[in-house]
Amino acid sequence: MQLRPVDLARVAGISAQQVRNYLDAGVLPPAERSPAGYRMFDERHRQALVTYRALGRGYGWDAARSIMRAIHAGSPALALARIDAVHAAVHEQRQALRATAEALEAVAGHPPDTVPRTGLRVGELAARLGIRPSALRVWETAGLLAPKRDTDHHRRYGPTDVRDARLVATLRQSRYPLPVIKPIMDQFRSSGGTEALRDAITAREADLTRQAMAMLEAATALHGYLPRD
Repeated sequence: MQLRPVDLARVAGISAQQVRNYLDAGVLPPAERSPAGYRMFDERHRQALVTYRALGRGYGWDAARSIMRAIHAGSPALALARIDAVHAAVHEQRQALRATAEALEAVAGHPPDTVPRTGLRVGELAARLGIRPSALRVWETAGLLAPKRDTDHHRRYGPTDVRDARLVATLRQSRYPLPVIKPIMDQFRSSGGTEALRDAITAREADLTRQAMAMLEAATALHGYLPRD
């Protein structure tokens, strides 16, 4: 069955020009031309368009383009590797959220730290957390802590700094590396507190669940589109 660009456009709710752009980008398989020079589309192009749109919703448009291009270049293994990479990234996000939630509950369940008005010094805070003073300096270098300095340029940790250090310590005890902890701490500070971060975690988990469902639908569409040996 021969299809026109406008016929494909109606399938996806896009313009006919966008269909041509998809063809030029390798998202759709090559199209032959009629004796009059018009591109000729068929059911294979319709399936490719539906698959690409599903992949975009689940895996993101950049990944969807690379997946479809790999398939049309005869490299399904490369396409599947791209899919694996997105799944791995989503899994890492889930793990980071779980770590954040666990650390948050540990900190929230801890009684508020009593801190002198002048703050705690490095050794005092390290002793309170059961860690080495050098660890606090490493965390500061990594951007996880930002204590103030007194007139003698000694670090002074106030109540907020102690709370942050306790959160970092909890995450480190769970063997999370510093690069993973950095975005967690950034979100913790920017969210406005424990309750706000807990709400943000819940919302992000819901987003990941929706994405996982979209990825499942996209995988089904891709399985139907992949050529069979």
